[in-house]
Amino acid sequence: MEQKNEKLDVARHSTSHIMAEAVLRLFPDAKIAIGPAIENGFYYDFDLPRNLTNEDLKTIEDNMRSIIREGTPFRREIVSREEARSRFAGQPYKLELLEAIPEGEDVSLYTSGNFTDLCRGPHVQSAKELNPGAFKLLNIAGAYWRGDEKNKMLQRIYGTAWLSEQDLKDYLTRLEEIEKRDHRRLGKELDLFSVHEEAGPGLIYWHPMGGRIRQTIEDYWRGQHRRSGYELLYTPHIGRSWLWETSGHLGHYKENMYAPMEIDNQDYYLKPMNCPFHILIYQTTNRSYRDLPLRWAELGTVYRYERSGVLHGLLRVRGFTQDDAHIFCSPGQIESEILEVLRFSLRIWKDFGFSDIKAYLATRPKSSVGDEADWNLATESLKKAIQAEGLDFEMDEGGGAFYGPKIDLKIKDALGREWQMTTIQFDFNEPARFNMSFVDSDGKEKRPFMVHRALLGSLERFFGVLTEHYGGAFPVWLAPVQALVIPVAPAFNDYASDCARKITTAGFSAGADLSDSRMNAKIRAAQAQKIPYMLVVGGNEQAAGAVSIRTRAGEQISAMALDEFIRFITEKVAEKAVL
Repeated sequence: MEQKNEKLDVARHSTSHIMAEAVLRLFPDAKIAIGPAIENGFYYDFDLPRNLTNEDLKTIEDNMRSIIREGTPFRREIVSREEARSRFAGQPYKLELLEAIPEGEDVSLYTSGNFTDLCRGPHVQSAKELNPGAFKLLNIAGAYWRGDEKNKMLQRIYGTAWLSEQDLKDYLTRLEEIEKRDHRRLGKELDLFSVHEEAGPGLIYWHPMGGRIRQTIEDYWRGQHRRSGYELLYTPHIGRSWLWETSGHLGHYKENMYAPMEIDNQDYYLKPMNCPFHILIYQTTNRSYRDLPLRWAELGTVYRYERSGVLHGLLRVRGFTQDDAHIFCSPGQIESEILEVLRFSLRIWKDFGFSDIKAYLATRPKSSVGDEADWNLATESLKKAIQAEGLDFEMDEGGGAFYGPKIDLKIKDALGREWQMTTIQFDFNEPARFNMSFVDSDGKEKRPFMVHRALLGSLERFFGVLTEHYGGAFPVWLAPVQALVIPVAPAFNDYASDCARKITTAGFSAGADLSDSRMNAKIRAAQAQKIPYMLVVGGNEQAAGAVSIRTRAGEQISAMALDEFIRFITEKVAEKAVL
């Protein structure tokens, strides 16, 4: 993530205005919406008489460079609302934005060339301050006005702008690498997963290769949870409306839930979260302080309605499997439990190859539920855990949910992009709504503390991030095919099959390419599929009971006996090696 740079933000915002001015030169009757600076660039939304093309982008870029060289000045004015309405006659989106400005607040306009915008600024004094060689228009996308799919679809032009040509070049190179690593592209090339719009957008179909990786992740996840004192739960996919009314989801989250289905004259809802089910299990018996803490985890598939415009491969979906966990404990246990769950999270991220992690601690907002003393205890426990682990962190004052403070862990991938993944969230709301209790050592009933913890977030989103982090070249322990045996000629097919069988029997994923393709073609195909090890076998290898080893990176490893290779790959898997 790039560092905040005020000068760069001003340049980008000003460049978005220059782009709007250039669009007006091409489409004088264009209706203008909004155009902010954003991370790495800017965009502007337009209502145009026809769809834009890539050729249009080139023309707009040329116009922008002409405007910059002309040195168009930026002029700010404070005007009355009546004057602004007159100036924006024929611009419905600007008039709507104008009406949203609170009474008593200045109406600020910026004019550059033939374009006037309703804008607070700031901007450069003159277009001459912008570098005509340090921006580029990237693509065209659809965008509903104000993000509401009930409104008109506008055309959004995305661009990037920098202070120097070299910065632009570096960024475009980075974009090329991001494109190569795009999980949607790799998902198709490596046959990992698919989405079928005709059957329902935002729903993921895991293919055999992707399914192998998912199984490895799930097996690892379950094993780590058992070793860390968690019990694994399985709960239904639907629940009666009473459950969601009690939990508060129907009151606060209904727009993200699917419409009810009627069963036996009762409304049932697909679950958007697992927590109410875990609470029901808690309440099946009277709980004592001796029972606590309870650490319960579930790979529970949930369903949430996301608008079609925000769906994005594996990263934003409508059905996903959440690696959910809930901890129920007494106030006296909370500090040690939070520290343990944070340490557990960091161990998991290390095993998956992520070490650059930052914590964000969100505190009590103005509108909240729960006792102030509980909020203070919970917040202090979160802060102590972060400090005990020596994590870099930021305070997000007032950024907690209304029902409790939280820690968000954000990881950086191989390209330096930050992703929010783990959440450790206190909840003072649901224990009260469900009237949860335990009998303490003094014989009195008390309310337990409840902590939600999503470690990977969801398997789908995590797999998308993991795929892009490794560019599809997964570590040996995660690779869907860990070794492929390639005979140099058909005469060695039986030996190749025997080698693959022995590797598989040893607990690894292996195959043999017995196709009619030439050996070099088989090697190239295996490298394209990012298989960690290619084991080439011919007469010498067969006679010695050995294999010649090539890695997907093209490195050649000295030939070794098959049994030795099995020991070799066993070590690589155990150490979670990245080739």
